[in-house]
Amino acid sequence: MDGELRRVDDLFPLDAPYERVSVLLPLPLDGAYDYKADPAWGLERGAVVEVPLGRRRLIGVVLGPGGDDVAEDKLRGVIRAFDVPPLPGTVLDLVDWVAGWTLAARGSVLRMAISSPGALEPPPATQVLTAVPEAAWPPNVRMTPARRRALAALADGPALEPRDLAREAGIGPAVIKSMLEAGLLERHDLAPPPPFAAPDPDRAGHDLTGEQAAAAEALRQAVADRAFAVTALDGVTGSGKTEVYFEAIAAALAAGRQALVLLPEIALSAQWLERFEARFGTAPAVWHSDLKPGVRRRTWRAVAEGTARVLVGARSALFLPFAELGLIVVDEEHEPAYKQEDGVAYQARDMAVVRAHLESVPVVLVSATPSLETLENVRSGRYRALHLHARPGSAVLPTVELIDMRRDRPERGRFLAPGLVRAMRQTLDEGEQALLFLNRRGYAPLTLCRACGHRLECPNCTAWLVEHRLLGRLQCHHCGYSGRMPKACPSCEAEDSFVASGPGVERLAEEVLSRFPDARFQIASSDTILGPDQAAEFVRAVNAREIDVIVGTQIVAKGHHFPWLTLVGVVDADLGLAGGDLRAGERTYQMLHQVAGRAGRAERPGRVLLQTHVPENPVMAALAAGDRERFLEYETEQRRAAGMPPFGRLAGLVVSAPDAERADLAARAIARAAPRIDGVAVLGPAPAPLALLRGRHRRRLLVKARKDVNLQRVLRDWLSPIKLENAVRLTIDVDPYSFL
Repeated sequence: MDGELRRVDDLFPLDAPYERVSVLLPLPLDGAYDYKADPAWGLERGAVVEVPLGRRRLIGVVLGPGGDDVAEDKLRGVIRAFDVPPLPGTVLDLVDWVAGWTLAARGSVLRMAISSPGALEPPPATQVLTAVPEAAWPPNVRMTPARRRALAALADGPALEPRDLAREAGIGPAVIKSMLEAGLLERHDLAPPPPFAAPDPDRAGHDLTGEQAAAAEALRQAVADRAFAVTALDGVTGSGKTEVYFEAIAAALAAGRQALVLLPEIALSAQWLERFEARFGTAPAVWHSDLKPGVRRRTWRAVAEGTARVLVGARSALFLPFAELGLIVVDEEHEPAYKQEDGVAYQARDMAVVRAHLESVPVVLVSATPSLETLENVRSGRYRALHLHARPGSAVLPTVELIDMRRDRPERGRFLAPGLVRAMRQTLDEGEQALLFLNRRGYAPLTLCRACGHRLECPNCTAWLVEHRLLGRLQCHHCGYSGRMPKACPSCEAEDSFVASGPGVERLAEEVLSRFPDARFQIASSDTILGPDQAAEFVRAVNAREIDVIVGTQIVAKGHHFPWLTLVGVVDADLGLAGGDLRAGERTYQMLHQVAGRAGRAERPGRVLLQTHVPENPVMAALAAGDRERFLEYETEQRRAAGMPPFGRLAGLVVSAPDAERADLAARAIARAAPRIDGVAVLGPAPAPLALLRGRHRRRLLVKARKDVNLQRVLRDWLSPIKLENAVRLTIDVDPYSFL
């Protein structure tokens, strides 16, 4: 390898002409490196190249001409330029923007834009075989029965790939090889077909109501204008928001442009994909972390070359190099899943707006429960809003009732209130389906010793181990630690003394089986539905009425349309209200409103029962009254009074180290260096709620600032001069969503 690199550098002797180019590498570095390249290559901004770095070869992207601060004899040469379209300038601008906003290294952001290195190599050509005309055969060629069968298979049909010819003629690879050598067959290379069929924008869609048609026309006009605009498509659950923005996608396709749709749960998008194919006649390209490498390579290249006309993806799809982007849609824009917290901490919804601005294209933010940030932007006039107030046809919104758990208590050792049990029995007797929602995986969130009270906790984190009885394991949902249930208590050594405390979906399913032994049920969580194929099978089974009761977590709370599902029971409606998360009320309202919207989406009316210990809470009161505006007014006033987003700015700083002492020392040093600026307050340091995570001790600081403060500049000026020892890490999260 090293010898190869030296030969590459020797391609540029001192007297040979060359040009300097600046290359950004996908490493946690902010700066670019200068290299020399053959001027004949014509490397432009965005060109993807391979370059040497030390003893390694790395893929990088040309940013433009290099500088003159590196001596000529120190420059190394670009190894090669890949035969792919250059990354669009808008992608490089997005990399700069995201890096500047999140205070991440530009190279770390670039890594998301060139996340499929295999796509840089041209796809292999398809080899096919044809028969050589008999007049052109070599003299005295030997003809065997196997060779005759091969020629007969090719006589009346098209050229065949070697494996197809072998199958049709009943011959082996050796026969084909000998016929090629004998001059009886010819090999031809065919370019591979486009990996994705083009969606048909003229294919008829659903008949739209007047309200839907007006919204669709407004979105079509936004696409036709080819200008940046942000539209919040705000419609009640089941109001046809997807069908409306499909019309905007059709407009983009008709104009020869590409469309990007972001979904928060791409692995569970089976029904969305079915609806898309029904509307456009073919499936879109898909992008998420579970793609097989070959599909990932083809998809990245098809996006870059413009042959993938519509792509639906998770948040990372935002960094793909679209050749002709004409529309961005962010479905379920309120979802916390759009916030990436590991690595580069960015909010995909907000960065989608940035990319739309850079591309000069419209972006549509879609939700039945828009985020407070989006609603504030609508109120201030930065975004416009389109409203869908009703479900089409005979479908109506479900009724929502509160079950006061202080009065209607479950039996000892049970978790379903008598009122919910009666409603389930009635629903099942009428041949309809029920959903029990509990946003807690596994069997029980806590396992304790009944002899001494010892609680089983993760050895790597400040977290209880969750029992997963179906797997026979205890698991940590933060670091992934897994182990078997111990036979004896590690504290008092009592045997067989452990007892489950609290319910997860597995324990809830156990109660369903006990109460309704004839009901067919399925647990729907990220432990039981592991990808798109299993999600599609789950949707099929529910629609085929092979499942009577769904016991599910948040993965069933949004997007699904089950015509026979008429009852939703929320087992612990208060679960999301605990803790100090500033968005706890908003998230709980959104989650419960969304899961309630699964009920009664067809002609059968729906009913929602929320089990709560605090029915007077503003979230519960607003849900029961169907009064979203009352909750939003309350939440807005609370946030405004506290100066919290979207009326102020926050940044979370997490210091972590292998031991508590080093974490404390580093956190205190950072706090002592904090600036004293009007409108900026630094809180902490203090142990993080998860004070130990993956074996590292963590301390948190919270920076709170007025909305008019340039928070990134404050953080950069404050933190850049601080030097931390190698074992200590500092993570910066601008606009944090998690406070653990």
